[in-house]
Amino acid sequence: MRRAYKLRAYPTRPQEGRAVRLLADHCDLYNAALTERREAWRMHKVRVSYGGQSAQLKEIRAADPNGQGRHSFTAQQQTLRRLNTVFVAYLRRTRDLKRNPRRVGFPRFKPYQRFQQVLFVAGDGAKWESADGGRWAHVSFQAVGRVKVHQHRPVVGRVKTLQLKRESRRWYLVVVTEMEPVSLPTTGREIGVDVGVARFLTTSDGEVVANPRFLRAAQERIVELQRRKQRAKLGSGNRRRLRRALAQQWRTVRNQRRDFHHKTARALINTYDTIALEQLRVTAMTATAAGTVEAPGRNVAAKAGLNRSILDAGWTQFTSILVAKAESAGRRVILVHPGRTSIDCHTCGATCTRPRQDTVVCPTHGELDADLNGARNIATRAGLGSGQASAA
Repeated sequence: MRRAYKLRAYPTRPQEGRAVRLLADHCDLYNAALTERREAWRMHKVRVSYGGQSAQLKEIRAADPNGQGRHSFTAQQQTLRRLNTVFVAYLRRTRDLKRNPRRVGFPRFKPYQRFQQVLFVAGDGAKWESADGGRWAHVSFQAVGRVKVHQHRPVVGRVKTLQLKRESRRWYLVVVTEMEPVSLPTTGREIGVDVGVARFLTTSDGEVVANPRFLRAAQERIVELQRRKQRAKLGSGNRRRLRRALAQQWRTVRNQRRDFHHKTARALINTYDTIALEQLRVTAMTATAAGTVEAPGRNVAAKAGLNRSILDAGWTQFTSILVAKAESAGRRVILVHPGRTSIDCHTCGATCTRPRQDTVVCPTHGELDADLNGARNIATRAGLGSGQASAA
């Protein structure tokens, strides 16, 4: 399996200038390859493949020795692969239009400000030097130099790729390693998990994890900064400072949410052998309720607030983190269909009424906690018996 480590990098001023030039040159390559694909299809209805564009790199590098020729050949191939991945996803969406009609955007050109990362294959244009017990590690990139990296945790496994990444004015190194999974001791416990907005998750044995609502806590400050930025003069230093402050607020919310997801997933992985979750389609759940001019939607403001709360909870990110941790620990995660998990009684299967968001009423068994009922239905649907975890 592969594991990624995100470490803070501290380039010097000259190195930072060269790193900015590296990102700009790769952005130019990305946009030029996108132009070729667009024009080939517009003028001749011909699709350009990754292989064809990769084969042109040798000529491009020879024609521009002080530009594209300065950089790693394999890193440039990774940039072309990145564009190819975008096109494959675009073509897949266009094929699904008959089954799921929606607006499909064509791949767009990237400005320099939005091209933030370059991927290197370890040993070819990039070299990793571990800290070996010290605080500082180093990474060497072709056309950038040897950069100091704060290694706050051991990097385990054989290094496969090294990615230089810029976030606002910070620089990071993403180290991807290949390693063998290390299975945790079995606990003999199985669980169903129901995720929600009022509570982040409820397990089938009654454990509840509250929803921290990080975005709601920071929303007032974000709205204030956004309003001030909109009023600032374009191109001014004040607008630039406000943009950085706004980016810092969003980064804080993102980091808080990811940290919470990692800790919650780790607690589940350490406690249970098998975990069942709903396979939620968050994109469909957060579709707008605005409607059209002819048929405007109802309760648009309430739906917008619900969508914001769903996205703030970050169920998709939590599921991917949980699955990755389960793979490395030898645990099992089962994704089940979410239909009617909260409305059917987990004991008799009868259809319940739902007078309140947190309560369902079974005609036979009376009032039930909606989230606990859903978690036990999820566990049963995954084949985990009654849905109640046995004692450790």
